[in-house]
Amino acid sequence: MTQIRKVEVTEVGPRDGFQNEKNPISTEVKVALINRLIDAGIPRIEATSFVSPKAVPQMADAAEVIKGIDRSKGTIISALVPNARGAIRAAESGVDEMVLFVSASESHNKKNVNRTTEESLQGFEEVARIAQDAKIQLHGAIATAFGCPFEGDVPVERLAMISKRFQEMGFVGMTFGDTTGMATPKNVRAGVRAVRAAAPKLAMNLHFHNTRGVGLACVMAGLDEGVDKYESSFGGIGGCPFAPKATGNICTEDLVYLLQEMDIETGVDLAKLTAIACDVETVIGRPLPGQIMKAGHRLELHDMNAVRTAEG
Repeated sequence: MTQIRKVEVTEVGPRDGFQNEKNPISTEVKVALINRLIDAGIPRIEATSFVSPKAVPQMADAAEVIKGIDRSKGTIISALVPNARGAIRAAESGVDEMVLFVSASESHNKKNVNRTTEESLQGFEEVARIAQDAKIQLHGAIATAFGCPFEGDVPVERLAMISKRFQEMGFVGMTFGDTTGMATPKNVRAGVRAVRAAAPKLAMNLHFHNTRGVGLACVMAGLDEGVDKYESSFGGIGGCPFAPKATGNICTEDLVYLLQEMDIETGVDLAKLTAIACDVETVIGRPLPGQIMKAGHRLELHDMNAVRTAEG
């Protein structure tokens, strides 16, 4: 077991979470929440996506969101880009990092972007040139890294191959995305080891969903393997529309609570983060699955007079 002392938490709710919401969320609300996340100490935020506004209307205000963010505290502001057109828009907006995604399985990649995996990787080369010319760092994301709803288990050789291509294109890091919630501690360990051997220069992030209730157990497996970067969303919102029965991401506040209780530093103010999650629940108008936002910290004590005493 590797002893981790500090973990970098990436908040993906403003992009991964909000992109699937049917009711419009105003630019002002998005910017305010992102700035509160920065104030709470989140070191890296996936703030938006420069996709086609027709395809994802919720992300149509990507440039305006980036413009409104407080950039004074050094938080890395990243944005997902699907192609060269999106990369140009992202570069013009002044993002710190572009995120490019591809599915580890051919079938999911075709459902998600209507391309083969190889076609996606070849398209990344043009985006890489745009990012490098603009001096913006690149981060790769591998969807269905731990399982595909159409193919089942994904061979670790696929993860190794894609990661190696990312490294060759000059990416600074990569994320394993548990798009379908099929990750288990066992396949997390296998994937991490395979990719670490194939692309040792890339910083590794893990991104888990809690579809089958083992999201934080997978975090524990990642920590055991020495991975110190994790992605999550406030309140646990998010999910892939092209993955049957997929549910949201692990909750950022639940993740931070777990890490703090393990004496692992995050630099994040849990109270501020929990307040943000509660407000997100109000913004989207439905209950969210976060646990800490409901139960509070374990050492939050209560007045005995406020609790009924048993009779008899």
